[in-house]
Amino acid sequence: MAPTKSAIPAVDGWFTTDGSPSLLGSRCRTCGTYAFPAETYFCRNPECDGQEFDAVPLSRRGRVWSYTDARYQPPLPYRAADPYQPFCIAAVELAAEKMVVMGQVVAGVGVDDLSIGAEVELVTDVLYEDDDHEYLVWKWRPVTVDDPSGDPRG
Repeated sequence: MAPTKSAIPAVDGWFTTDGSPSLLGSRCRTCGTYAFPAETYFCRNPECDGQEFDAVPLSRRGRVWSYTDARYQPPLPYRAADPYQPFCIAAVELAAEKMVVMGQVVAGVGVDDLSIGAEVELVTDVLYEDDDHEYLVWKWRPVTVDDPSGDPRG
């Protein structure tokens, strides 16, 4: 029996890896503007001079704002499969936060399977692995009609 590898985020502090993963962002204490990745220095709202932030989990669900496919192999430090397999990328609007977050779409879902406004949810997936670890990233997965959860925060 092979030893179990521990699953860890490929980028520490950007998302949780529990059963219901979420992106980790920040909210400005002055104006309420959300940011991802989390902000620690200055508010991204050009009309605000806030410099204090609360760490917050972001909505796990959103709607496709735009999408495309990546038919070229990205340069390092991206670790591509060998041989390289094209994949789909989606810009997802998180309605509660009023922001758009980019991310890869799960394997098996391409541009022909998506549409503007389609609901998606955040999941984790293995980007690559070594002898001891599986390195996880977040991806977007379409929400099926059979999913009874209507909670936009997942």
